[in-house]
Amino acid sequence: MKMTLMQHFSELRRRILWTALVFVFSFALGWILSDRVELFLSAPLLSVWDKAMLLYTEISDGLMIQFSLATLIALIITVPVALWNIWAYIAPGLHKNEKQFLIPIFLFSPLLFIMGAAFAFYVLFPFVFKFFIEINESVSVPTVLLPSIKGYLAFSIGLLKVFGLAFQLPLILVGLNRAGVLAKATAVKSRRYVIIGVFVLAAMLTPPDILSQVLLALPMLLLFEISLLFMRD
Repeated sequence: MKMTLMQHFSELRRRILWTALVFVFSFALGWILSDRVELFLSAPLLSVWDKAMLLYTEISDGLMIQFSLATLIALIITVPVALWNIWAYIAPGLHKNEKQFLIPIFLFSPLLFIMGAAFAFYVLFPFVFKFFIEINESVSVPTVLLPSIKGYLAFSIGLLKVFGLAFQLPLILVGLNRAGVLAKATAVKSRRYVIIGVFVLAAMLTPPDILSQVLLALPMLLLFEISLLFMRD
């Protein structure tokens, strides 16, 4: 059934309102759970550092960190809801081939982001934090390592975002292929350039140590090879 312009606006407003309400309630939940989230995000560092002690360097750090973590939790919960509402709003007006193109994007984009963030958290973080701690504690000059909790959370959350976005590579490549922009043969022939580009990108997006760069580059190369399997000739 066709809808009038005002009905479209009413439907859009309703979906935006519901998404906003989910964000507000998720923010309230995040505010309550922020301490547990802070401890969870600090776990990879605490597990490899016996003398672990993170500092609040400003009097407002506790409040700002709680606000930031509450916002983060709200976004994690709200984004899937927002994607669902976007899909429900535009789906009735799409053709069958357009739906076949967009459905994998809406389904797999959040999943790939979670996979990338989980890989960074459970695989990369312990190695990288141990490496940094050993470097700092091996200097000949007497030093005390006391990182700020604010700086640590910004660093770790930033890396989680980088890996989550990097894991979108298969979706981008397969999407370009299905749209007729990138042929499978072209992607295969470009493999050597992709390898160089991935390592350059990993060097730009990760801390300046070879370990974290390799741990980002290798999954991206694997995802590139997996993408080729789903491309059409």
